[in-house]
Amino acid sequence: MALIVQKYGGTSVGDPDRIKSVAARIVAAAESGQQVCVVVSAMGQTTDQLVDMAAQISPAPYARELDMLLSAGERISMALLSMAIIELGREAISFTGSQAGIVTDTTHGKARIVEVRARRVIEALEAGKIVIVAGFQGVSTALDVTTLGRGGSDTTAVALAAALKADACEIYTDVSGVYTADPRIVPEATKLHAVTYEEMLELSASGAKVLMLRSVEYARNYGVTIHVRSSFTDEKGTWIKKEDERMEQAIISGIAHDTSEAKVTVLGVPDRPGVAARVFRPLADEGVNVDMIVQNASSDGRTDIFFTLPKEDLRRAEPILQKVSSEVGAEGVSTDPDIAKVSLVGAGMKTHPGVAASMFDALADAGINIEIISTSSIRVSCVVRASEVAKAVQVIHDKFELSTAAIRREMHPVTATGEFEALKDAP
Repeated sequence: MALIVQKYGGTSVGDPDRIKSVAARIVAAAESGQQVCVVVSAMGQTTDQLVDMAAQISPAPYARELDMLLSAGERISMALLSMAIIELGREAISFTGSQAGIVTDTTHGKARIVEVRARRVIEALEAGKIVIVAGFQGVSTALDVTTLGRGGSDTTAVALAAALKADACEIYTDVSGVYTADPRIVPEATKLHAVTYEEMLELSASGAKVLMLRSVEYARNYGVTIHVRSSFTDEKGTWIKKEDERMEQAIISGIAHDTSEAKVTVLGVPDRPGVAARVFRPLADEGVNVDMIVQNASSDGRTDIFFTLPKEDLRRAEPILQKVSSEVGAEGVSTDPDIAKVSLVGAGMKTHPGVAASMFDALADAGINIEIISTSSIRVSCVVRASEVAKAVQVIHDKFELSTAAIRREMHPVTATGEFEALKDAP
């Protein structure tokens, strides 16, 4: 008997009618002979509403209590979904993250899963029940409720799929898969049949919201194949999986953009060994994630260091940077929140020179200035003005003809046992 893990996002369970629709889909999967474990997010905007309520009580809520509050959202949706399934005549049981055995570290707000003790989930599945698990949450090694950060339900689903040795992990969302660009910006963007773990990691890290970065990391580490698909249709979505030698990779898989970062410049830093470490170590100790880093060539013994970080971390980072700037003898610190990052991702870049140059040509022809450049073997990222990011995505998409690319063959997993069929991605 096949075992599948399904995950439904907040939009999919946004109201009672949608919950009933999801319940019918789950029951249909169970009646086809599959064991089904389901992970759910909080309904609609519930998490945002809880965050707003906390802010009315305290401008900086105590992290432990905030996690306790936010975990309530998924508990509501898991209980309602379980009720809806029972109403359809199937046995179901709901578990909180802790009841499902999701054990995390002690970091509140951005906890990492360290172990999944899925005994209760396995026993319930073996008893013929559909299991509903609250996503986004777990219990720490100190026995406190923790949350996994935005999009954490994706990670819950992948972790459970790995622990249960599930045949498939289906991520149901409000889009029908991974596209060559955000369809809201590029209406002619095309859906991809399959994307490698490495490509999806780069896309997620570069701003693609379809999957949380840590869920893709977890999937790669444990070999979990993910199927991203719409909760509103029955069409096939996009498979996230290990690169297969039988795949003919497109040069470019997609474009991601991110407007959630800010640029920081540390001006006139003395150019001597150890200074960069003194700038970035306090940020790391504070849990501030630094992304792109560029250092100017030295002039008269001084240099400027540019880097990007999440806008939400600016408030914590600024006093640290002012202090560090004074300690190392820098000339000052400036911040710029009005930037955006646009990234081109594709495994085929490794063997096709000139991709970066073509990207820069597209931006130059559109009159878009590049402020920072960062690359990996399968990604090129540029920082531009936030007001120009939509234009940047469109012109790059057009430059690489991602909507009208030549037919390519990709290997697409069509069964839970890993069989493949060749598909053509028609323009």
